[in-house]
Amino acid sequence: MTTTLRIAVRRFDPFVRAITRQFADFVTATGADAVIDAQPLDLNPLHHALFTAGGLCDGSFDIAFLATDWLAEAQAGGLVENLDPWLDRAPVPDFPDGWSASLTGLQCFAGGYWGMPYHDGPECLIYRRDLLDAAGIAVPRTWDAFHAAARAIHAPDRGIAGTTLALFPDGHNSFYDFCIQIWTRGGEPFDAAGRPCFTGPHATAGLDFIRTLARDGGAVDPDCAALDSVATGLRFCAGKVALMANWFGFAALGEADDSPVRGLIDVAPLPAGPGGSSVSLNVFWVLAIAAGSRNKALAWDFLRHCARADMDRITTLEGAIGCRRSTWADAEVNRRVPYAHRLDWLHDHARAMPHHPRLAEISHIVDDLVTAATTGDVATETLLTDAQARAERLC
Repeated sequence: MTTTLRIAVRRFDPFVRAITRQFADFVTATGADAVIDAQPLDLNPLHHALFTAGGLCDGSFDIAFLATDWLAEAQAGGLVENLDPWLDRAPVPDFPDGWSASLTGLQCFAGGYWGMPYHDGPECLIYRRDLLDAAGIAVPRTWDAFHAAARAIHAPDRGIAGTTLALFPDGHNSFYDFCIQIWTRGGEPFDAAGRPCFTGPHATAGLDFIRTLARDGGAVDPDCAALDSVATGLRFCAGKVALMANWFGFAALGEADDSPVRGLIDVAPLPAGPGGSSVSLNVFWVLAIAAGSRNKALAWDFLRHCARADMDRITTLEGAIGCRRSTWADAEVNRRVPYAHRLDWLHDHARAMPHHPRLAEISHIVDDLVTAATTGDVATETLLTDAQARAERLC
């Protein structure tokens, strides 16, 4: 009897295309009598379906795309399968040496291994090389220079925003942008025990930068409050944004054959603030086996197949970002995405969020913080103190 493998997918066309193509190859290679049911969901609906609605434990899904931020929550709730026994029974060739250590370590905690790396692409500066060159502007190395560059290039009459922010409150980019601002100014958003540190001079300066930029109609896309990371990335790929701090994958997507900005893009390290240095942010998507799956052996066989070098390459060629070093060094990949080889550097300078089972809830506290900062007039220090108190109640 034909088995249906149900996969909860983060809604992003390259993910759907890649996982569908990889499953077709899996069936051809193994002869498995199986079909795929890939269900794409936006970020908040995905988290709701998997955690709140019980999709990881009630058999609704066999495999799920999980952001690494969610792994501690999934593990603490017994919602995902420990992959260590499966790796012992049927090892993945070249694992883990064929991957950057930053893509194999975040899943390893609490005595288990909780997901196989699937899509990566840390945050970096993504910019239109042609627009900066035409304006005589150097690639910005500081946040003040970033803001100035956005103001100089902002041209709404030509349909080009200087920059954009992903301010839609989905527990994603507002949270990450806030943490990046703290890191790149020399601070730490979490202490060594994983407790939030959302007050102090670095957090104040970082939040002030975000609220000032978000309100600058002469620099930023006016629709930021309604845009998530995917929407901002797609605007850049459509030629509507000059530079942004965003996920590497959107630079790669801009090199698609039908992209109006193909050949005009470059990437660089994120800017830094006074007293800080550039960092990248390492949050990535893994494929995890749902604890409630009734098809775990088939699910593992498919995860193992997706980890092959040729399948990882498909992830990139379909517009996402593969995780193997062989993909980053691949000649064809670098012809299509000329900066793919820089992923090694970005991962060497990447920071990660702590393992915290309530990190998703903390991220929404920061969403509220950033929304209040960018839409209201309450003092920055007051907003930070309130956010810190709310976060501490979760720890």
